Amino acid sequence: MIRLTDVVLRRGTQRVLDRASLTLHATDKVGLVGVNGAGKTSLFKLLLGELHEDAGSVERPAGWRVATVAQDVPDTDASATEFVLQGDVALQAAQRALHAALQSPAHDAVAAHALAEAQHAFELAGGYTARARAEALLLGLGFSVAELEQAVRQFSGGWRMRLALAQALFAPGDCLLLDEPTNHLDLDALVWLEQWLSRYTGLLLVISHDREFLDAVCRITVHLDGGKLTRYGGNYTAFEEQRAQQLLQQQAAFARQQQDIARLTRFVERFRAKATKARQAQSRMKALERMQRLAPVVLSSPLRIELLPPHSLPQQLLTLHDASCGYAGQPVLQRVSRSITGGLRIGILGANGQGKSTLVKTLAGVLPLLAGQRVEGSGLVIGYFAQQEVDVLRLDESPLQHMQRLSREAAAQSTEQDWRNWLGRYQFDGDMMLRPCGSFSGGEKARLALALVIWRRPNLLLLDEPTNHLDLPTREALALALQDFAGTMLLVSHDRALLRATCDAFWLVAQGEVRDFDGSLDDYQQWALSRTAQRQTAAQQAQPGTAAPPAAGSDRKQLRRQQAEQRQQRAQQLKPLKAEFARVDAELRQLEAERTALETELARPHGSAAQRAEQGRRHHAVSARIAALEERWLELGEQIEALEAA
Repeated sequence: MIRLTDVVLRRGTQRVLDRASLTLHATDKVGLVGVNGAGKTSLFKLLLGELHEDAGSVERPAGWRVATVAQDVPDTDASATEFVLQGDVALQAAQRALHAALQSPAHDAVAAHALAEAQHAFELAGGYTARARAEALLLGLGFSVAELEQAVRQFSGGWRMRLALAQALFAPGDCLLLDEPTNHLDLDALVWLEQWLSRYTGLLLVISHDREFLDAVCRITVHLDGGKLTRYGGNYTAFEEQRAQQLLQQQAAFARQQQDIARLTRFVERFRAKATKARQAQSRMKALERMQRLAPVVLSSPLRIELLPPHSLPQQLLTLHDASCGYAGQPVLQRVSRSITGGLRIGILGANGQGKSTLVKTLAGVLPLLAGQRVEGSGLVIGYFAQQEVDVLRLDESPLQHMQRLSREAAAQSTEQDWRNWLGRYQFDGDMMLRPCGSFSGGEKARLALALVIWRRPNLLLLDEPTNHLDLPTREALALALQDFAGTMLLVSHDRALLRATCDAFWLVAQGEVRDFDGSLDDYQQWALSRTAQRQTAAQQAQPGTAAPPAAGSDRKQLRRQQAEQRQQRAQQLKPLKAEFARVDAELRQLEAERTALETELARPHGSAAQRAEQGRRHHAVSARIAALEERWLELGEQIEALEAA
């Protein structure tokens, strides 16, 4: 149990906690909520011992193990699986002791006893199942089988945060603190994480701005407001209901007290000079002095988002025909044929790395096609919100400079006062309009990007994870605005509340294709969970078997010899497969370049009929060869992954 009693915590001049008290029990699943800047992360640091209370007391059980997500992942050559295993300190100590015992040159009874004890300690630490458990965590969080042994330094920042999360989940602990664990997860990994946390047996404390995640995981909600901690029974939805009822009661009590104060004050002012009423007036004055004044209900004013109506609403907006989408000549999505018409409200589903952002960038015209056609309808105005704000913001420019440039590009008739008024609606006031946006927080950058998108009055909104840095009130404001939007919208998001509130249909991006998803968001969650389970089962089957306790004496040499033979056998099997894979990959690159050149020539209105006929025949032959090679490329890749995983 953790108990905070009359705790005062200062950060600079701000009182984050002001005589706050709270009790958390060993199996509580708690959602910590409050507006941005209320001090939620500071409270986490207090519980971790990184900050110390200025007054009051914080009681923790002696010997409690607290796990949390590391903020920085080292640039190491250790594999993803090894990095996760390093999260269990006791396991690492047992493994070192076992290794030392195995390397001992002595073969007497003392050495045998030390080896037996080391093996027993290793078993108690879960050493023989540790690798399988670590791999299951990584697969659940979206890593592929091939990435399990990939060096940590080769992963991008977002995937490194997933590694840090996996390490925190793997570490045995009595208390788990998670600060915005969903920020770097796609919907598939998010659904899996909910399932995992629902089985966690210790004290769980989560900071999140994802309503459905809080509802699914938490059974208690703690509200941090004005330096006070208030505990509510139930998930976030139950908290909102209780909080609303509490505010209504508080406002009613305040109103009644104000009426009483006014009545008593009028009596005192009227009768204090009359001798016959002086005693009663004095009594009422003392009652006023003794009265404990109630505070009025002061609600923070959340951001109000209003999507300006488009200037026109054409029916045919944008078409992709047999499109190949990707980067630097490498296709991520192929044979994409989609037509976007007026009034569509599409949610784009799929795991990270499958090509959702690639599709949105291609639709926005930010990413050129590798093949196929992109046809814009007459009157199309696109509003594109990028997942990475730096893709649309210039960090050395102020919000006012962004508005000036945007107005110039859109040839809009507007004044500086118009720009200031618009930015003020998105909580950019005074000096903030003139500050370089590189100094802004993630939430402030997201608000600015949103303001710039809406200013264009688009009739097609392309939104790629617009809620990543937004708090709950702002997310709800965005959902309400999108519900009233008269234009067309395509949305990539792991915020299920936003998807449910704004989307009428879904596309699924998976295995290099874009197709309609016939089902609800709940159907997709079940599909994602079943797919994760299949990947974990396949990974287990690819393993040579569960680890056995290391042998002693002469058996150790035999075990090492067998392991070396297995590695050599796998290397021999991999060598011809990798060679063929390289040949196929090189031929694919060459043929794709040839096909692109042929398509360019065929699109030009010149050349004789015979030349064009020959080019058409060659294009058909090249396309057929590419299709056959792609199938072989996939087969070889699967075989190589299976052998490397083993």
